[in-house]
Amino acid sequence: MEKILVVDDEPSIVTLLKFNLEKAGFSVITAVDGKAGFSLAMEEKPDLIVLDLMLPFMDGMDVCKQLRQEKVETPILMLTARDDEFDKVLGLELGADDYLTKPFSPREVVARVKAILRRVNMSEKGANNETEEKSSIQIGELVIYPERYEATMGGNILDLTPKEFELLLYLAHHRRKVLNRDQLLTAVWNYDYAGDSRIVDVHISHLREKIEMDKRKPLYIKTVRGFGYKLETP
Repeated sequence: MEKILVVDDEPSIVTLLKFNLEKAGFSVITAVDGKAGFSLAMEEKPDLIVLDLMLPFMDGMDVCKQLRQEKVETPILMLTARDDEFDKVLGLELGADDYLTKPFSPREVVARVKAILRRVNMSEKGANNETEEKSSIQIGELVIYPERYEATMGGNILDLTPKEFELLLYLAHHRRKVLNRDQLLTAVWNYDYAGDSRIVDVHISHLREKIEMDKRKPLYIKTVRGFGYKLETP
């Protein structure tokens, strides 16, 4: 449930907005002056702030300005009784995301709140996808997502055990480099070669079953006879 902070010094407006926002499925906290609103914004970390411009102790412009100075990027819908273009522009320049002039209908406030949150969520999703894409490793149709501990082949999620994933990731980080069994044992299993390296061969075989079209003619995980294995782009 997304949390909305309503800051307004008119009790009737606070009551009206709280009722309609809660009816729309939001959790609502309230403040009746600028200082209290600023403190709640810092402490409660709401998903959006509905902020009146004219407030006691600290006006909405100052609240908005100080929040942005504190690097708080919570979206702000500013309310005002003034129909003044200068106030509107100044509020947006200080970091408000939208602006609504009183009198307004509760339905319009709810619609604006939903629209702002939708834009924010889409923006965050895009940023997360971009970060994830940058951190992923793609080799042919094989894509490895280290942060998700997940790999896909042709868009299909591979059913890998933890050790299979770690082995695949290590090979990917050293793609095109030939790695012997001793190196793989030390890196993935964290112990020195003790006379039996079949554990590496078994896991390579399992990976091939899950990655290769034909494990007898592997395109990704190649055997370099007398040396070891390497992962390369087909």
